[in-house]
Amino acid sequence: MTGTDEASRDTGTAVVGLFIVAALTAAGMAMAGGPREIDGQALPVPDALTSERAKAPAKPAPEEVRELETNPLLADGVALGAVTCRLPAISRDPAKLERYYKTFASCLAEAWKPALDQANEPALTVTVQVTLPETSACGKVPSEAEAVAYYCGGDTTIYAPTEWMLSDAGLERSRHLATMAHEYGHHIQRSSGILSAAAEKMTSPDEDSPADKERVRRIELQANCFGALALAAAAGRGSISTSLAAAALDTYGDTDDSDTHGSSRNQLKWAKAGFSGKATSSCNTWAAPASEVK
Repeated sequence: MTGTDEASRDTGTAVVGLFIVAALTAAGMAMAGGPREIDGQALPVPDALTSERAKAPAKPAPEEVRELETNPLLADGVALGAVTCRLPAISRDPAKLERYYKTFASCLAEAWKPALDQANEPALTVTVQVTLPETSACGKVPSEAEAVAYYCGGDTTIYAPTEWMLSDAGLERSRHLATMAHEYGHHIQRSSGILSAAAEKMTSPDEDSPADKERVRRIELQANCFGALALAAAAGRGSISTSLAAAALDTYGDTDDSDTHGSSRNQLKWAKAGFSGKATSSCNTWAAPASEVK
């Protein structure tokens, strides 16, 4: 899994004041010489709706926040919503596998939307493509040796080439789900502004300085954590049983040590932090000491 990419809710209620225009008094009845029919209507207070709206400040439009450790998405109390993912059968057929990925991506979007809403950050639309592009908004396409799948922030697309994915995972659903959840984690970093903030801090052209490699590891380990957060949000419902989600979690540790993705131990550690933590603050790799992102 890779994909650097080269990167509450307040419900305003309008209150309308009402005046009851008609009234009946004993004196009025006597003046008319007997009982009268009550004839009245309700009228809104002039400009009541306008004045009430003026009192409540409008919520600003969602926007990315180019911050890392203090990004609003990582604030205490921000959480994903529980989702039921009903996935089609997985298949070696490219069209059917693409449908599997796109259905899962839609489910991931549903899970992440409450968290993005809480942070007031945009829920950007992701595209899933199972063929390699001739050109990419992120420049050079990685080789199969470098990636099983990858995310490009320039065109908000997850590239999961059928041949690469099947070569790596066969029809083992847990590996497919873990990979896609990780890549979608990069999409959340893109939507929130985390990827942009990290890119602004890079100091070497190929991100190969020690400091830059550490930043890339923080990106990748957070994507593991975000991926596991989403798996936890779907676990035990629909097509993702508790055991399937647990198997997908385990695949995050079934990797080699990497200077860009972290040690196998830390890759699994951060995934477990998201799976058990149930909140985005569990995935704040930017606040972690260097020893936890090696």
